[in-house]
Amino acid sequence: MTMLVHLNGKLIPAKEALISVFDHGFLYGDGVYETMRVYDGVTFMLDEHLNRLYRSALMIGLIIPVEVNSLKNYIYDTLIANSLKEAFVRLTVSRGYGPIGIDPDLCHSPTIVIIAQEMRDYPKSFYERGISLIISEIRRNPREALNPQIKSLNFLNNILAKIEAKKKGSYDAIMLNVYGMVTESTISNIFFYKENVLCTPSPDCGILEGITRGIIIEIALRDGLIVKEGEFTKEDLYSADEVFITNTTLEVMPVSRIDNKEYPVGNITRLLHKAYKEEVKAYVAKVKAEGPSIWGYE
Repeated sequence: MTMLVHLNGKLIPAKEALISVFDHGFLYGDGVYETMRVYDGVTFMLDEHLNRLYRSALMIGLIIPVEVNSLKNYIYDTLIANSLKEAFVRLTVSRGYGPIGIDPDLCHSPTIVIIAQEMRDYPKSFYERGISLIISEIRRNPREALNPQIKSLNFLNNILAKIEAKKKGSYDAIMLNVYGMVTESTISNIFFYKENVLCTPSPDCGILEGITRGIIIEIALRDGLIVKEGEFTKEDLYSADEVFITNTTLEVMPVSRIDNKEYPVGNITRLLHKAYKEEVKAYVAKVKAEGPSIWGYE
């Protein structure tokens, strides 16, 4: 089956879905994006992801020339065209085509790309035994320079940390801010459990407030856990009882090692991952209970 990509309002075979070399997303990383996960034909937390997309765009002065409901239809059109019910979706909006130069006014029409691909689960061993991380020497961009609430196409800061992690034989890297405080990994938020408190860096540290992160905090508080958002050092991580990371596709991923410190895959991590799965299940059931989908799924 030929994969179809949604490009500027049209479904096009992947090999023909091309953008110009003068697109400012390509030239300068000038644009925003969202990654979403689809469970049984339902895009999880779709409104929340699209709200964040429009917020990111607003923060860089990019006007998305499509209404939210139209973008929803585009997403589901892409899923249906590719016969996908278990998938991930990457929605990208760049500044668009324009002459060379960083002036945003050089571009008159944003480029909108939607890619939907089959979601293949991460190895079970990752969830059973955890993954290894390092503390990167690459510092997170300070929010005074690039606000992390902008989910932008400019990812070089994170890529450098990922390269460092791979060179050291680890799955991913944790990045500190310029003050030495823990922020997040290259594509995930981080949590650790210590002295009966679930801890996670606060937005003030310079993190993107992940949608999965928010759900985990809500679940933890609902289930009676003490949650602390604050500033933490790498020593706080080293002395933790459990560590895990969260994002849309990973969900809740246990961490078994940071640098030379090892951790068990503990009960809190397992309980929160199970509760997150239940949250997803309830969300999907709620969407399906609302009646026949306007997007064609039964």
